[in-house]
Amino acid sequence: MPAIACVDTGYVFSGDSSLPTAADVFIPTSPTSTFSDISSRWNPSLSASLYRIDCWGAPYFTANSSGNISVRPHGSDTLPHQDIDLLDVVKNATDPKPSGGLGLQFPLIVRFPDVLKNRLECLQSAFDSAVKSQGYGSHYQGVYPVKCNQDRFIVEDIVNFGSSFRFGLEAGSKPEILLAMSCLCKGNPDAFLVCNGFKDSEYVSLALLGRKLAFNTVIVLEQEHELDLVIDLSQKMNVRPVIGLRAKLRTKQTNHYGSNSGENGKFGLTSSQIVRVVTKLRESGMLDCLQLLHFHIGSMIPSTSLLSDGVSEAALIYCELVRLGAHMRVIDVGGGLGIDYDGSKSGEADQSVTYTLEEYAEAVVSSIRYVCDRRSVKHPVICSESGRATVSHHSVLIFEAASSVKPTAHQPSAADDIQFLLEGEEDLYAAVMRGDQEKSLLYVEQLKQRCVEGFKDGILSIEQLGSIDGLCEWVLKAIGGSDAVQTYNINLSIFTSAPDHWGTVGQLFPIVPIHRLDQKPGARGILSDLTCDSDGKIVKFIGGESSLPLHEIDSYGGGGRYLLGIFLGGAYEESMGGVHNLFGGPSVVRVSQSDGPHSFVVTRAVPGQSSSDVLRAVQHEPELMIQTLKHRAEEVMHTKGGGQEDEDENEYKNVAACLDRSFHNMPYLATEEGIIE
Repeated sequence: MPAIACVDTGYVFSGDSSLPTAADVFIPTSPTSTFSDISSRWNPSLSASLYRIDCWGAPYFTANSSGNISVRPHGSDTLPHQDIDLLDVVKNATDPKPSGGLGLQFPLIVRFPDVLKNRLECLQSAFDSAVKSQGYGSHYQGVYPVKCNQDRFIVEDIVNFGSSFRFGLEAGSKPEILLAMSCLCKGNPDAFLVCNGFKDSEYVSLALLGRKLAFNTVIVLEQEHELDLVIDLSQKMNVRPVIGLRAKLRTKQTNHYGSNSGENGKFGLTSSQIVRVVTKLRESGMLDCLQLLHFHIGSMIPSTSLLSDGVSEAALIYCELVRLGAHMRVIDVGGGLGIDYDGSKSGEADQSVTYTLEEYAEAVVSSIRYVCDRRSVKHPVICSESGRATVSHHSVLIFEAASSVKPTAHQPSAADDIQFLLEGEEDLYAAVMRGDQEKSLLYVEQLKQRCVEGFKDGILSIEQLGSIDGLCEWVLKAIGGSDAVQTYNINLSIFTSAPDHWGTVGQLFPIVPIHRLDQKPGARGILSDLTCDSDGKIVKFIGGESSLPLHEIDSYGGGGRYLLGIFLGGAYEESMGGVHNLFGGPSVVRVSQSDGPHSFVVTRAVPGQSSSDVLRAVQHEPELMIQTLKHRAEEVMHTKGGGQEDEDENEYKNVAACLDRSFHNMPYLATEEGIIE
């Protein structure tokens, strides 16, 4: 078994020089070439190394002996018989109902509540261990920011799984407060309900109502003027509020997420504003209500050194608030606990972090303890808002590669053909003959430009332009300058299902075939989605790659489906996705580990949004649309006439059935039922 080297770029193996390297995986120079010698030695372990599954996926995902992705629902505590074969889950969800399946259509989100439970337990355990090892005088009590994924069952699971250790929720809007209060009715009464975000009187009233309903609600001041609302409404409602404030720290990140932190951050109070808030609370006889300090360095904090700097700065502010007379008891370190999307542990390019859960917790606890001990301040309760680290792993997006497009090139039959076609291009011909790649590339571009100008001037026909283009492609291939990357057309909308990749964040997610991992990938590919938008493609992948090792697939409608998964996408993607081109949300199944014959049970299955659903979401009325189109069909049939009433009636029925079916089905490609290999 080779040692796995999780490096910043590329796909590499170490420890066994006899094994194929990344170069062996990609497309050969000729479509007819084979790699039977290498393929015979290929196995799932090599695929796991190739796709870095053991780096970004541990301890929840691995490649099993069947060549499929296995899910380890309880992380490191998963027993061998508890592994869940992801392909089995997908087959169960998408096989037609007459065959015993659920009949769901791709794309498909598969959620694993057991993984979610394990993430919560690991987070709590990391802080519990840090508290114990450092002799910390209080405890950790986290909250889940529901903005990361507001799905009802996810939030309910978190409240249920975290009840034993008082895990709570964070809300940033009025609907989120309502959601949080409803879910926390079944949670631990001591769990925090942290109320962040911009506030008006209705927002503050809802939060104060939470206090009346015996929720442990904390209103966090994001802006100075919000204090007036809290003071006024709490007196009118006769509610003693618990107030927190968000501090703008000087500590900030230097990566993409750093723009949301520091003194120029969107939220928070400066030191002078904090002093004014304390003064006003003292004058109002409410300084005892100020009990929590909140801050946020930024998402995906790359290192514990930066984390420690920020936490230490915040702890100093906390101690100053205690000195000024506030009844402080909680420090909320906010979000920022990152995950290692690319498995490199490098902390670079917003895709990776250098620490583990345990190291994160140690840094937070030790920084607060050190500052508080120096100031002789009682250790506060530690809260964090770790959404990304909580929910990312438990959700996998599965989609089909419906077809692939291979690059084609003109194939001259002999060297004299080349010379004939290159007549008048002596420099290019000479560069090709001596194998000068740099000069050949330069002359090819010059030839292309001249030919395009000639085509625009009417000198060249499209056939001639096509011949020159084909020749240039052949030259590039002959000198090793061509791009052998295929385009895989995927049954997915990136705008709907992976908006963070398309948007300004440019988030890279691990993308891996969920089967055929016992076979050597024979191609490199980029992914192109269904939308009529040139940005609807994935051309950057983890490890700094511009293409992904993939297997050859049949053309659309062929024998077997080729299924890929986007991993670690459980946070933000669903809540931020829109309906670009009116492609709606995917189908969803919840899968729990079971001791039955298949090691899993589907506890909930929800079909994806139909065309009617997405049309309704943009203010159309599908029922009225159907009737309008059916009426149009009747008019056309009547106008056509011809005295063939039976044929007209049958044709109308076919049109009506087609309309009903199209409104009812999902907007994605309805591929022919095929075997999942």
